[in-house]
Amino acid sequence: MVLRKLSKRDITTKLKAMQEFGSMCKEREAEIVKGVLPYWPRIYCKISLDHDRRVREATQQSFEQLILKVKKHLAPYLRSIMGYWLIAQCDTYSPAASAAKVAFEKAFPSSKQPEALAFCKDEILNVLHDHLMKETPDTLSDPQTVPEEEREAKFFRILTCSLLALKQLLSMLPKKEMQSLEEKLMSLLSQNKFWKYSKHGIPQVRSAFFELASAFCQCLPELVKTEAPRVCPAVLLSIDDSDAVVCPALWEAVLYVIATIEDCWSHVNAKKGVLPKLWAVLREGGRGLATVIYPNLLPFISRVPPGIAEPKLEYFRTFFSSIIQGLSSERAIASPSESSAIITAFMECLRFAILQKIDEEDDQRQIHQMLIYDQLIPLIDAVLKEPRLQNGPLFYQIAEMLSSWEAKAELSNDDGTDEVFQKLLSNFWDHLLKMCVLHVDTLDADEKSLFAVSGMLEILQNPKSATKPNNRKSLKIRFTDEDESERNTENGKHMEMRNSDSEIQADLQHSSLLRKEPLEHLVCNLAEMSIVYVNEQKSEQHLQFLSALLNSFSSDKVFHVLLQRGNDASSAQAESQNKIKAHHESPSVQFLYMNLITWLKEDWRKDTHFLVDILYSVLSCCKSNDERRIILDDLTKMDLKWIIFLQIIQKACSSTTKLSLVSDWLKGDALGARLVMLTDDLCHLSLKPIEASSESSSSERWTLLSLVLSQHVKNESLIGETFVERIIDKLQEALSKAKDLSEAGNTEPSVSFICDVASSFFSSVKGCLLMPSSEDLLLTIFQLCAQRQDATHLTDLLVCKLKNTWMTGVNSLVHQLQSMQKQSTFLHKSALWVKNQIQSSSLDVKSLQVLISAVSDLLSKLMEADRQSGYLVGAYIEHITPNKTEWGKLHESLSTEWMHKPLLEGRLSINCEPLGTHVKLCGTTKLPSHLCTSALLSKMVLLVLEKGVVHGNDDAERKKIDNIIAELLYSLQWIEELENPPYLLLEYLHMLEEMHITYEKFSTLSNMSSLQQTIFDRSEEHGRLWALTMAKVSHVENTVSCEMKQLFKTREGFLPLSEGRLHTLQCLSSFLIEEEMKELVFHCVAKLMTCTQTELSSTDGAFGCLSILNSCLNNRSIDCDHLLPGILKIIMSWKNDNEDSFLFSCNLKETSAQLLGFNIEMIRFLPLLLKYSTAPLADNEWDFIMCSMLAWLETTSENHSLYHVPLVQIFACVSCDLASALSAYFEAAAPETTENLPVNLISEWKEFFSEGIHNLLLPLLVKVTGETKNASEGSFQSSVLTSLGEALTYISKDQLLNHKLPAKFVAGQKTNLPDNLQTLLNTLSPLLLFRARPVQISVYHTLYKLMPELPKFDDEDLKSYGDEEEESALSPPAALMSVLATQELLLENILECIPVGEFAVIQPLSDEFCLVLGYLLTWKLTLAFFKAASSQLRVLYSQYLRRTKSLNKLLYHLFRLMPENPVFSAPTSEVPNKDAKTFFTEELHLDVKGTGVLSSQIPHLACSVYHITLKDLPAMVRLWWNSCEKRVFSVVDKFTSKYVSGVLSSQEISSVQTSTQLFNGMMVKARSAAREVIATYSVDDIFIELIIQLPSNYPLGSITVESGKRVGVAVQQWRNWMLQLSTYLTHQNGSIMEGLSLWKNNVDKRFEGVEDCMICFSVIHGSNYSLPKKACRTCKKKFHSACLYKWFTSSNKSTCPLCRETFF
Repeated sequence: MVLRKLSKRDITTKLKAMQEFGSMCKEREAEIVKGVLPYWPRIYCKISLDHDRRVREATQQSFEQLILKVKKHLAPYLRSIMGYWLIAQCDTYSPAASAAKVAFEKAFPSSKQPEALAFCKDEILNVLHDHLMKETPDTLSDPQTVPEEEREAKFFRILTCSLLALKQLLSMLPKKEMQSLEEKLMSLLSQNKFWKYSKHGIPQVRSAFFELASAFCQCLPELVKTEAPRVCPAVLLSIDDSDAVVCPALWEAVLYVIATIEDCWSHVNAKKGVLPKLWAVLREGGRGLATVIYPNLLPFISRVPPGIAEPKLEYFRTFFSSIIQGLSSERAIASPSESSAIITAFMECLRFAILQKIDEEDDQRQIHQMLIYDQLIPLIDAVLKEPRLQNGPLFYQIAEMLSSWEAKAELSNDDGTDEVFQKLLSNFWDHLLKMCVLHVDTLDADEKSLFAVSGMLEILQNPKSATKPNNRKSLKIRFTDEDESERNTENGKHMEMRNSDSEIQADLQHSSLLRKEPLEHLVCNLAEMSIVYVNEQKSEQHLQFLSALLNSFSSDKVFHVLLQRGNDASSAQAESQNKIKAHHESPSVQFLYMNLITWLKEDWRKDTHFLVDILYSVLSCCKSNDERRIILDDLTKMDLKWIIFLQIIQKACSSTTKLSLVSDWLKGDALGARLVMLTDDLCHLSLKPIEASSESSSSERWTLLSLVLSQHVKNESLIGETFVERIIDKLQEALSKAKDLSEAGNTEPSVSFICDVASSFFSSVKGCLLMPSSEDLLLTIFQLCAQRQDATHLTDLLVCKLKNTWMTGVNSLVHQLQSMQKQSTFLHKSALWVKNQIQSSSLDVKSLQVLISAVSDLLSKLMEADRQSGYLVGAYIEHITPNKTEWGKLHESLSTEWMHKPLLEGRLSINCEPLGTHVKLCGTTKLPSHLCTSALLSKMVLLVLEKGVVHGNDDAERKKIDNIIAELLYSLQWIEELENPPYLLLEYLHMLEEMHITYEKFSTLSNMSSLQQTIFDRSEEHGRLWALTMAKVSHVENTVSCEMKQLFKTREGFLPLSEGRLHTLQCLSSFLIEEEMKELVFHCVAKLMTCTQTELSSTDGAFGCLSILNSCLNNRSIDCDHLLPGILKIIMSWKNDNEDSFLFSCNLKETSAQLLGFNIEMIRFLPLLLKYSTAPLADNEWDFIMCSMLAWLETTSENHSLYHVPLVQIFACVSCDLASALSAYFEAAAPETTENLPVNLISEWKEFFSEGIHNLLLPLLVKVTGETKNASEGSFQSSVLTSLGEALTYISKDQLLNHKLPAKFVAGQKTNLPDNLQTLLNTLSPLLLFRARPVQISVYHTLYKLMPELPKFDDEDLKSYGDEEEESALSPPAALMSVLATQELLLENILECIPVGEFAVIQPLSDEFCLVLGYLLTWKLTLAFFKAASSQLRVLYSQYLRRTKSLNKLLYHLFRLMPENPVFSAPTSEVPNKDAKTFFTEELHLDVKGTGVLSSQIPHLACSVYHITLKDLPAMVRLWWNSCEKRVFSVVDKFTSKYVSGVLSSQEISSVQTSTQLFNGMMVKARSAAREVIATYSVDDIFIELIIQLPSNYPLGSITVESGKRVGVAVQQWRNWMLQLSTYLTHQNGSIMEGLSLWKNNVDKRFEGVEDCMICFSVIHGSNYSLPKKACRTCKKKFHSACLYKWFTSSNKSTCPLCRETFF
């Protein structure tokens, strides 16, 4: 099957089949695979020539698998396969060829391969012969199915492969088989078609042909010689073939042919056919193939016989001119490799030509003259003029050529060759001089040409030292002095590697004399010429050229020449020159003082590095180091540009020879002192507010500083150590000033430069940080990085730079401290500075973050010190950590605001005034220093724990770490206890989270038990916040250690009670198991029983024990109810013995804190007694509780001016809480409880005590709120108002109606209410505006009880409204409306910028929160009032709301306050319902104490108001919705349909189902699934059925009324009634039942004989529900007042609608 697929035409099919065949060969057993062999040769021979290369590759891979499986069983089939296999190995697609080769190697080891080929050679030759001679594109492929292009491509590929296969066969066959092969090949070679392949149109075929020709020359030279007449023209006449594919094979064939066939030139016309073609190729620069062609030129010309090369002069002239012409082509110049190949070939051939022996001496001289003058010198000239050729190999090869000529010139031979070469050399130098002079002797000499000349001279002087342009391996020609024709027979080239530098060196020494004189003469001439141009024309390029010359040829002789030509001066100058000459003998030094210094001082000169090179040339001619130092010191004292010194030092650093010339000067005082002055100038310059000098010169000076500080030679600084220290001092001083400067713009470049200098100094100089000055510099940089950018005025880039600098410095410091046991002042000073920063209370969060980040980086670096890291880090933390006294001060600096919450919640009890700062936190911008200190130290400890770097005694270290973590937890607890922490502290907490400074992180890194013990010890000693911190840790860890429990195991354990122990016990009480708790309670009760009168209010007395008892009872994990009445009796005994200790109805101004604390705990005990006591209380005990409660409330009421005192405030709170607890107890008392109460207790409570409470508290609320217009949530009043408000929510309606508040009326207020009710409304309504949530909620609950009572007072006025002609309106309670008006104005300002439909997030307890809350509560009250009104009154009220547009405003605001997704998140996750809970499905509980989540209260309340509005005012909402703009319309529709309609529909339907309203003659049923209500009306013989359908967006959409069955009603009447019902349901603000009731009344009236109003065709009016009363005097028809009024106003007439008479 697979083999059949291989014959398919589709390429993919063949490819997959072949791959499948390969894998089958691999997987199947050998025997099965062998069965394929008979069929394989036919398939292989065809498919291995396939057009698709992937198929060919897959074929060879599969063949390999077949071979591996069948091995020697392939032998019988070899002959039929081998020809195609060999062709496959020469495939033009490399992967296919290599796969075939791999298969061949797998089949035959390399030793057996020739034999295998010999075995099949006849068959191979037959195949190849057929392919080369017989096959055509049409015979190889089917012309009918294969396109012509594809057929030709396949044919040419097989042709190429066949030629290459023949070549491979020749090269691999054993020698002995060659003879038999010759005969077979003769038939191939004798055919003209074979030789025509040399001119074939396809390059690959030509290339393969020439490769085959080379193989013939190698393997069958005799056969080639016999076929010479065909071979030579075929190869030699193709010499100009310029195809890149063909060229390498062609030239190889050319060299083989001329080497193999001696008489080859006789078969071609060289002068006409070969050489002109060669010249053409050379003139074109090898046509882009110079690297291939030119290396073959020397072997080629060496084989050209003399007869053809005559006349030699013209022959060589044409040859070399062609090469030079080729070199000038753009392609050759552009490619370095091509130009290099051309130049190399030129020089090789030139040397060959000069070595040619010519009999005629004149001819030889002429040829030499021509070669040098006409060829070599023009080439050099061309190279000097062309910058792209200057880096080529020419100058090196000239140097090498000169070396060989000089060697020959020094060897005295009989044949006079030495004279010839001497003459040749002198000729060369003369012409070179003339040519160089032409380049130099012109004013506008080209700078690059001059550079090239100097470069050439340098190479000629010393080719070894000159840097070579490329370090590639290059082949060099060496000419044999013997017979030139002795060539390597293989490729006609005689080459070898020029080996070592020693050979070149030997050449130099060998020819030094012959070279030195002419070269020096040349240099002197050029130098002389240049100095003239410099002096006379100020030529810059000549000066640079002179510098380059002197760099290579700095000898006294040259300087002497320069002095001679450069001294044309005036008499004054001559005199100074004479003085110089007297002082300095050396011409070089004279030249320095006379010329060089003048040039160095020239300000206009930008580039001076070549002058510095001249200076080094001068110094190298000096005899001693002292002389050099004196010269350089002189220069230092002169006012030279700094860049010159920078260049002197840079060049010294880059070369050891130059460094040795200036080392004395570098270490000297002159330079050192000058550099210190420079530093001073630079630092001052940059810090001045004026503009600094040019940027570039300043940067050069900074670079110079950086260089002298950081460059080291043999571990020594370049300049003297003392100067280094002084420079660093100056830098540090400058940075300190930069720190204090506020002008950021001016300090920036200076700081940046100092960074660069310091960074390179720190990183490169060993031991640099052991200098005090460098440690100070490091400290200053560290300080700049550890402060906020606002303070330092540095840019981000600069801070980053500074950071890198000090990190580098600390890195060096760490490594130095490792190697030397020495204390670091940097670490000590930086630690003290950091400590000062964190304790100065001047940091905000950002500053602290920057500081922590810097210290962390420093610590990380210190940890890199291997052996010492623990010690260094430990010491650093030790330096920063405050001592005990300092910690104490830090604790005191924390505001005592934190106490408010725990005292109020009863978690802590105190009986003294709290000590510490009473700072208000709301406006602070700086963090308390305790927070900064704990955060920084914790981060450091965290790093230590993470890296595990601990030094010294483990326990001691553990203790230190615990202390730091304890302080952090103390800080966090302080923030947690604040009621309303400012944004700054929330930001601080966020920062700690980001930095992973959390308890969780510490608990993963270390054992927490010792930390817990540390905090417990602090708690026992100090109590207060430490106790709360301990409770938090115990809660997180959920364990209490045994040491802690010891505190209350025995009576002695916790007695005497101190404040610390008391607070610790209070906080621990929740963690105790029942047994332990019981024990503690027994101890306390025992102590209470034995308390003396003097111990009542002391911590160690009754106060302490009561506090602990209250805490235990609060946690309710103990069953000790039987003890509670006993404790009450003890309290009563105290009252009998010492009533003064009970603060009944007294002034608290002079009362001690101890007494207040004692009373607070007693009051706290009583609600707990009520809550948990199971035993009934006696009469006298109830009297005590009630009377005490009222007496304490009186005290509270009388002392409202002292609420700012914390303990008085808490006293007020607990008194009100006791009143609330008693109210709740009696309100919720179950019948079985009341049976156990004393007989008259309930009535006493209602008639006296409850009234007493509210008579005290209601005026107190008015008083307290009146005194302060605003009570922010964190203020002292908020808590009192909360407790007071909570107590007031229990007030009954009757108590409200009988209130004792002073009368309050508003002028001009329209009202029908009695005075006491109006006073109550006028007093309480404005409190809805009060900025405290508890007051607003409390007032709302109070007024809510009144709302149902108010509408009845408007009923009296209803009659007067009925007959008015215009649409009447009546205001809801005026007090509420005026509050609403105020709220609307304020709310408009807040919400107007938010689009309707977008959710406005209101921050809990902000002013906006209170305003929105008050607004929504006012509306809830208004809607409650509305609901309580009759349907007639509702019409009037709704008319008022429409006129004032209040409702419209409410609805717009609601759609800003309701969330887009009003999902209700319950506090506990109950069993999930399939219906998600929303704010519409869940009832809103508004508690004064705000137990719910405050953030969801406004959204929930907004949803609640919207729900009630839709329910009670559907018609008004519908009217508003229809008038909305398109966007708002769709928002309202979507929201209502999605969240509200379903709830309202189901409520409406269920209210119909559960309605108890009975209609005479009408039945109402509801279908909840279909959202339908069905009303059936029957009277006498009439029967009517109506179906009311609720829309999906109820109540926004219209309610549809459909007809069911009807009997006995006319169609018109029926339609009227349906329309009336639809109108009632659409336009009345009420429920469906109310609408149906109206409609039924209407129909009943119709049957009673009341006529319809002829305007609205209804008996009862659709909106004000009145009957037709206004009659026309003419036609006696009656109309509704409202309908007539509308008729008159719309028609502008006053006539009757029926009879058209005037209506009066």
